[in-house]
Amino acid sequence: MSARRLFGLLLCASLLAASGPARGEPSAPLPPANEPLRVLGGVRPPPLHVEYFQYGVAIVAETNLDAGAVCAPQGGKAAPCILGGAGGLAIRGGYRSAGPWYIGGAYQFAKMDSSNLYRLGIFQQLRFEMRYLPDFGTRAAPYASWGIGALAYGNEWGVETGGGLLFGGLGVEIELSRVAILGFGLVYRPMLIAGWTDTAGAVRATGVAHFLGAEFQFELRSEIGRR
Repeated sequence: MSARRLFGLLLCASLLAASGPARGEPSAPLPPANEPLRVLGGVRPPPLHVEYFQYGVAIVAETNLDAGAVCAPQGGKAAPCILGGAGGLAIRGGYRSAGPWYIGGAYQFAKMDSSNLYRLGIFQQLRFEMRYLPDFGTRAAPYASWGIGALAYGNEWGVETGGGLLFGGLGVEIELSRVAILGFGLVYRPMLIAGWTDTAGAVRATGVAHFLGAEFQFELRSEIGRR
């Protein structure tokens, strides 16, 4: 073997030794085949958050806990109570954030038991509503709700009296799919009702009536944004 060829072999061996790991240091292990790749810096991108327009209907029932001065005797004479139980429908829609908040409005109408003083007593509500829905990572999500609104009451969709209301309640939403939801809620509503004279000539004083409401909800979501 010539000296030139021997020198070339020694040079190649030294270059290969310099490019490999240092003596005594283990080479970096290869990641398992099933391990997901990581982005530069070891930080994964944040999850995609979606905002929705949420809307739907609810079957509602109202129970009169206390009619207050509206059904109190006037001038020593007691008239039949014009505020009884009620059942009807609520229509609502609002903004569902990427976080735990829902902000919206609802219109509700219900046929109220008026002790036959009205042919068809219709009790209407227009409400501003909020919900707080903590995320527990399950399809069933409990929520707290509260809000404020206005009311109207009269015979056959007429308006003979009105007032305002507050409410607070608890409920649960169950995701049937990404866009379809079933829910159930209970709410307590104190309502300030202005005094009036009903169709039977009975004077109704201004008072605060207390109702307990129940709702069975069906709602849909439409995607409106991502962030």
